[in-house]
Amino acid sequence: LDEPINGLDPSGIIEFRRLLHRLNEEKQITILLSSHILTELQQTATHFGFLSRGKLLDELSAETLADKCADYLDIAVSDPEAYAALLTRHYPNTSFQVLPDRTIQIRRCLEPEVYSRLAMENGLVISALTRHQSSLEDYYMNLKNGGNESC
Repeated sequence: LDEPINGLDPSGIIEFRRLLHRLNEEKQITILLSSHILTELQQTATHFGFLSRGKLLDELSAETLADKCADYLDIAVSDPEAYAALLTRHYPNTSFQVLPDRTIQIRRCLEPEVYSRLAMENGLVISALTRHQSSLEDYYMNLKNGGNESC
């Protein structure tokens, strides 16, 4: 289906989305959608294929896409190495990395207050804490512009 929601009102879009889900689940029907409205696809599709200029850039499941586009925090802290050690000790399941600019990026993060409290209680100063939320549009634009496969 090419641009199937064009011309539908919000109620029609919701009804159409439910119909697609029902057909997929009950009848085991695979439906190929093509759309430029990526936010709608993010709510509808179970798998994604990204095309640019006739070339398949990537193909992945909705679950994998959600992992790649998970919210993350960038934290600028007075002593990144000490803070990284604290993260490892207090939150061993936290996925983070120290970036070249010495900012710590935390993926699949807890609330920002948790991380600022950890720094404060250990005598470290946070000079910046930025929460990022990525979308399917971010992922596509990053791929299209030759970036890595993350949001």
